[in-house]
Amino acid sequence: MKKLLLVLLFVVSVFGLAACSDGKDITALKITFVPSRDPAQILEYVEPLETMLLEKLQEMGYDQLESVTVEVSATYEAAGEALDAGTTDIAFLPGGTYALYSEDGNIDVILAATRNGLNKDSANAKDWNDDLPTLPVDNQVTYYRSIIVAGPSTKGRELANKVNAGTALTWEDLNSAKWGVQGATSSAGTVYPSVWLFQNFEKKVTDLTNQAPTGGYGNSLAGLAAGTYDVVSLYADARRDYADEWILDGEGGYGRDLSIWEETDVIIVTPGIFNDTIAVSNQTVNSQLKADLQTAFMELVATEDGLAVFAVYSHTGYAIVTDEDYEAARIAQAIVSGN
Repeated sequence: MKKLLLVLLFVVSVFGLAACSDGKDITALKITFVPSRDPAQILEYVEPLETMLLEKLQEMGYDQLESVTVEVSATYEAAGEALDAGTTDIAFLPGGTYALYSEDGNIDVILAATRNGLNKDSANAKDWNDDLPTLPVDNQVTYYRSIIVAGPSTKGRELANKVNAGTALTWEDLNSAKWGVQGATSSAGTVYPSVWLFQNFEKKVTDLTNQAPTGGYGNSLAGLAAGTYDVVSLYADARRDYADEWILDGEGGYGRDLSIWEETDVIIVTPGIFNDTIAVSNQTVNSQLKADLQTAFMELVATEDGLAVFAVYSHTGYAIVTDEDYEAARIAQAIVSGN
């Protein structure tokens, strides 16, 4: 009887502890950002998020949470792999990277970014080439475009002149250029340019004779300015982000005399790309924390300080989405991988 009583007390205590647990017993969180621009610059923007998210979650009852840390991965793929393996808890991933690394069910999307639209959004490349800046507008959009931009090199000007004259580019035109691209899962840098090439020529970025990953959009534009590349793949407002560097002399500058708007032209505009994700590891983030992170990020981006942090990716808001919303990105990945 005494043994039975002890067993019953043990069972009751276990169930009592389970009942008291609200899934808020985490002690640390790690957030990984992808290197879409200079890693040091990204860290400068996002470092305040460590304190902001920590305080927000503590207000929501995460009393045991002691630290939130941020990092920038070496590549887009490294961020996806870390989330897949559970060595990071939260990652800001492009849609293409999320689509690739979510296939085994180890990661899940919780939010998609919304951002200000741009005053240029035409699918016709020529419409972008008025020598004037691409500027944000007030309306919020859930997609962005990839653009292929020709630089001041001889080949770059040749391709730009054809587009601006209303002449369609051929595969031979594009394949004769030196291309600067991004990693294999970068939506704007590789995946959607490949979708456009496939739709028009049944080719992909990897079929280009002279293409190479640049390791970041800043490197792409530096190479474009130097003539290392004739064309580069960019997100739609990348030129605005690097307009100052384009004409800056000295360290960090590209040393050009004319503005980036005068010396570069858009030659290809891709279909819209579903916005970046905030994704979580299913191995370390439970359903309660997923819901609370959705609330926390949406509330933070609505503040002035939070908006300043997320400006690193031009995010101005977040919307709840589901894994099914990224089926189009999976289709794009299938084109790229040849499956």
